[in-house]
Amino acid sequence: MNDSYNAARRTLLAGSALLAGSAFAIGAQAAPQRNSQPQRSTPMNSNTFVTKDGTTLYYKDWGAGPVVTFSHGWPLNADAWDGQLHFLARNGFRVIAHDRRGHGRSSQPSNGNDMDTYADDLAQLIEALDVKNIAMVGHSTGGGEVARYIGRHGTKRVSRAVLIGSVPPVMLKSAANPEGLPLSVFDGIRDGVAGDRSQFYKDLAVPFYGANRPGSKVSQGQLDQFWLWSMQSGQKNAYECVKAFSETDFTEDLKKIDVPTLFMHGEDDQIVPIHDSAKKAVRLVKNAQAIFYPGAPHGLTATLQDRINADLLAFLRG
Repeated sequence: MNDSYNAARRTLLAGSALLAGSAFAIGAQAAPQRNSQPQRSTPMNSNTFVTKDGTTLYYKDWGAGPVVTFSHGWPLNADAWDGQLHFLARNGFRVIAHDRRGHGRSSQPSNGNDMDTYADDLAQLIEALDVKNIAMVGHSTGGGEVARYIGRHGTKRVSRAVLIGSVPPVMLKSAANPEGLPLSVFDGIRDGVAGDRSQFYKDLAVPFYGANRPGSKVSQGQLDQFWLWSMQSGQKNAYECVKAFSETDFTEDLKKIDVPTLFMHGEDDQIVPIHDSAKKAVRLVKNAQAIFYPGAPHGLTATLQDRINADLLAFLRG
């Protein structure tokens, strides 16, 4: 009995060793194949980057080709650009979009919720990736980020700029800007963020996409998506960002832009009225172009996605 048991045990152990050895050999052969792939061979990957002050920024880096960076609006994140990112990646571009500090998947630091820091964060990311001849695209607050980046860091790495539904030159009403929006509007936004921000964002989504206009075809999914992205921002970060996008004066930044520039803006923008933004800003940038979209809302990158993509592609290839 013992002889039979020992023989069976030896057979079982030998078989187990053979199986383990085979698995190890298969794994050893598979590992080089997996690791031998060059980093840029994957068309889509996601990464994080740590700034000099220890803030972790999430960013997407899709595709290969000429580089286009994207800066999102408040209080959203890089996902708001997916319709443009995927389109351009399929059309021969490398697209990079980050979540601004305090937004989306980036960390939520207590400090640095101002336009200078936003621009410097972007500059650090661009330098870390060592990308050059980039086209910079910004929507809403992101357009201000692009303008401030150029104002602070120049255009040595920049080939083109596109500002879509953007806040420059300055949103706040003042003696120097009588057409601007009164401070009470932005105080109301801050109250909404500090209070029942979940309902506030649900309500804000409606004029953002023009869903309150007759004949609107905005889906419930788009409205829900806006709420989801907004709730991913830090409350303190979103609150302090209101001052950044409403009170920062980008006039001198715009005057420093010396690359081909395109302004794209909806004529029925209820969030950043066109008369006090793009129609003024385009006159401050030498040889800038503008496309104004009749009846289009602030969130035109979603509601007019195909047309925006076509116009953007034509400018980038021009």
